[in-house]
Amino acid sequence: MARTREFDTDAAVSRAMELFWTRGYEATSVRDLTRHLGIGQGSLYAAFGDKDGLYRAALDHYRATLAAAALRDLEAGDGARAAIRTMLLERARIATEGGGRGCLAVNAACERLPHDPATARTVRDMQDAGRDALTDLLRAAAERGEIAPRHDPYALAGFLVTFLNGLLVAAKVTPDVRALEPLVEVALGALD
Repeated sequence: MARTREFDTDAAVSRAMELFWTRGYEATSVRDLTRHLGIGQGSLYAAFGDKDGLYRAALDHYRATLAAAALRDLEAGDGARAAIRTMLLERARIATEGGGRGCLAVNAACERLPHDPATARTVRDMQDAGRDALTDLLRAAAERGEIAPRHDPYALAGFLVTFLNGLLVAAKVTPDVRALEPLVEVALGALD
């Protein structure tokens, strides 16, 4: 008879996400994961298949929580410029936590691509969702006259996503959000 799973898989995925985020995929062993999660190796394999399965679950959890929060930040601002500033600074703040752990999605892209197609799809989906949300926000802001219409909203959104990726890498090198704030202001100049 099969044994009943004796741990909370959602909590395990969340804790694994934190470990992968801090250490990276390659530097995190199955032994590290089982110790950190407080589960046996057999339980990990039964629940997630293998380390890759747990990593994919952790990336999906990141997408559903932190990446989704970034999209909500875009909806919460008083105008496009304020919403984009809030989103960029909040992402920088999160990336500088823990001594500059960066962004799990950007870290995954740097570490796992191009040889991991599943990670590539997940990261691309997050990037596309961000670009689409920014495009909608920028298009509406241009129609209201809030921002200059000199750039195509899709291209401007692509620039902001690319800037954010670079900002999140910079947060690993310089884990000080105050040092990154002036860079956000420069990027916002593209809205003029």
